[in-house]
Amino acid sequence: MTDSVGERRPAGELEASVLAALCAADRPQSAAEVRALIPQDLARTTVATLLTRLHEKGAVERTPGRRGFLYSAVADSHGLTARRMHQELEQDDDRSMVLARFIEGLDPADEAELKRLLGGGPH
Repeated sequence: MTDSVGERRPAGELEASVLAALCAADRPQSAAEVRALIPQDLARTTVATLLTRLHEKGAVERTPGRRGFLYSAVADSHGLTARRMHQELEQDDDRSMVLARFIEGLDPADEAELKRLLGGGPH
């Protein structure tokens, strides 16, 4: 899928757009409804494929609807980000090293917030 000749969308951009639409919705959505909510001009079948992939990854739930499935996000956008972070951590055998490198890359304000959260302070 391209935006213009030879230009591909960044990996995950479409899934992120679909998840954002589901998080903003006040009820489960069909593929056609999600298609109407996202800024990209995609075929309904493409949106349905994205939703199926997100369901297989555990990022969305689906329930039978009148004509196909209805989809909803399993968590808000913050919860989905945390879920992705957990999935990345689980893919490496040396969790301690991954966490150490993650902390090394934090800016001072984020490091202070992480310390506050780990110290049992108010959330």
